[in-house]
Amino acid sequence: MSLKYAVIFERAQNNWSAYVPDLPGCMTTGQTLEETKVNIREAIEGHLETLRDFGDPVPEPASVAGEVEVSPAA
Repeated sequence: MSLKYAVIFERAQNNWSAYVPDLPGCMTTGQTLEETKVNIREAIEGHLETLRDFGDPVPEPASVAGEVEVSPAA
């Protein structure tokens, strides 16, 4: 069974960051978007493993990320 969590990627001045809304505290950074994608996958896997190790429930994915297009004049 696999789970699919929404991940928010944010570009900073010199790097990228990512976090998972459904897993508080699960975040990472990377120099590139691709590196950050690899890092957040590892962060999610580690986060879930830690939850299981401590006997805590693994949250079901509940957040959905999307895009909304608007005019810059709006």
